[in-house]
Amino acid sequence: MIFAVVAVLAARWLVTTVPFQSFLRTYPGVYKLPPETPVGFPAWVQWQHFLSAFFIVLIVRSGLSVRNEKHPTAYFSLRRPRSGHGKISIALWLHQSVDVLWVVNGAVFVALLFLTGQWARIVPTSWAVFPNAVSALIQYVSLHWPADDGWANYNSLQQLSYFLVVFIAAPLAILTGVRMSTIWPARAKTLSRAYPIEWARAIHFPVMLFFVAFTFVHVVLVFATGALRNLNHMYAGSDVVSWTGFSIFAASLLIMVAAWFAVRPVVLAPIARLFGKVTSR
Repeated sequence: MIFAVVAVLAARWLVTTVPFQSFLRTYPGVYKLPPETPVGFPAWVQWQHFLSAFFIVLIVRSGLSVRNEKHPTAYFSLRRPRSGHGKISIALWLHQSVDVLWVVNGAVFVALLFLTGQWARIVPTSWAVFPNAVSALIQYVSLHWPADDGWANYNSLQQLSYFLVVFIAAPLAILTGVRMSTIWPARAKTLSRAYPIEWARAIHFPVMLFFVAFTFVHVVLVFATGALRNLNHMYAGSDVVSWTGFSIFAASLLIMVAAWFAVRPVVLAPIARLFGKVTSR
């Protein structure tokens, strides 16, 4: 808390200095996107946003269960088990199943980004993104929000953050998750030695913590910088101030909270039986 107060006070002093005022005029926190970049958020972005958040909630929930469980109450196995792969806990089955859905959803999202031109909103197209990101960060810390027009153009700190999530953190989560999963070929001895499972474990959990931290900061800033307009952007697909987006967001939040508490063996077992066998030991 003391560090946060000191950081805010230091940033507030910095933004009043002549050198920073000059820096701010040159780098206000945002740069111009390519002229053909689309404006606004189409319906597929709204659905992808919800599904991504929903799957991440289930991934975190099931991942924590796998990490903490000592004596699983239920196990899953394929009806025709592959060589080297036997029973796994039902929590691990859920984790891996939702991982697949999250990866498919992400692949569709990235494909649509490049097919529709929306990619330019989250992929830097100028080196100016870096000084503008520094400018935006200092403005955020000073509690004087940088110029915001997320409907047309994210500020540079947002752009770098979204790029990091989509093109760095997500692939790291996938690559490390595959190494730790039952998908990994059990007989690939040479490949396993080249990519030890210990490396994957050392990276996978911190990446999950990054996603949690990003989500927390993201939600806080959405509400702090104009909740109704920001929520309308992503949930209602409009650049107006109304309660429509908030209402949809609240409904989606209730769904995610319900899913968090619902993923128990008694609920998961009937679903898992559609794909294999569920046993108590």
